[in-house]
Amino acid sequence: MFFLGLSSIFVIGFTTFTIGKYWLEIYDKYQEKKDLEQELISLKNKEKELKVDANKLQDPDYIARYAREKYLYSKDGEFILKIPEE
Repeated sequence: MFFLGLSSIFVIGFTTFTIGKYWLEIYDKYQEKKDLEQELISLKNKEKELKVDANKLQDPDYIARYAREKYLYSKDGEFILKIPEE
């Protein structure tokens, strides 16, 4: 009888431990899924922005204006004055 009670306690304890371990794994996977879904949304938004930028870069006027603003290129007879931002 004592042996049967002891083995029952062992089986219940082992089962509880196993269920707890799997529950933690499921919770971790759920959190990982949630994080990856947020990352997916962020990457899709970035992809949309990059597609817009790629379309803009097909326009020669946009490229010229971008180069003048970003890299301080100038047209013939044009002077560049850089004003520090506060």
